[in-house]
Amino acid sequence: MSGHSKWHNIQRRKGKQDAVRGQLFTKLSKDVYQAAKEGGGNPDTNFRLKTAIERARQSNLPSESIARTIAKATGTLEGAHYEELIYEGYGPAGTAIMMEIVTDNRNRTAADVRHIFAKRGGNLGESGCVAWMFRRVGEIAIDKSDCSLSYDDLMMLALEAGADDLKESEDQYVITTAPESFAAVRNQLEEQGLVLSEANLSYEPENLVPVSGETLDQVLELVDALEAHDDVQDVYANFEPVEPVE
Repeated sequence: MSGHSKWHNIQRRKGKQDAVRGQLFTKLSKDVYQAAKEGGGNPDTNFRLKTAIERARQSNLPSESIARTIAKATGTLEGAHYEELIYEGYGPAGTAIMMEIVTDNRNRTAADVRHIFAKRGGNLGESGCVAWMFRRVGEIAIDKSDCSLSYDDLMMLALEAGADDLKESEDQYVITTAPESFAAVRNQLEEQGLVLSEANLSYEPENLVPVSGETLDQVLELVDALEAHDDVQDVYANFEPVEPVE
């Protein structure tokens, strides 16, 4: 029995890993698709596609799948047609949540996302209900291990290129820009020989809502469930985890 039980547990664990891997591949493929559809199939002239391909390769998405997805997006191969959408909603404690969606069936996706919210103490809202709580920003990340510049030198270079700010974490620098400055700043940094680990437009909350304890667990469960959905590419929320006051 113990041998059977051990094998059963391994099978279950492998099945879960395969499911997670499948979800990741789906999201990566959609990212490649939308990038190629928007800016063409040449990564040398389409930075969004270049970034999407690099991210896909880092996660071991097969090259054949990447090429096939680009072909579908550019019309040289028949396949599903995706559209990009923004969904907005409220989580526990009135937290605001925005989601970037890529789907081939908006009715199915809306029903799925609405169910995820309702099951976890939130609700899917109308367009514009929380967008005013976020601002659109460009974010460019550089791994410290790939950067030969000091913080001060990188800050000076970024500001001269038109960036708004430079933030530092343990292993990364993150440069923020206005949306209209994003491409120019990104190009200037690349021309200076810097290796960019990420470069995307995202949503940044204007103000953060402090949550803790059971409420924090509920918010995190909701965000995790949304991120796990195949059609949800990115989730942005305005909560800040805090330690409860004793």
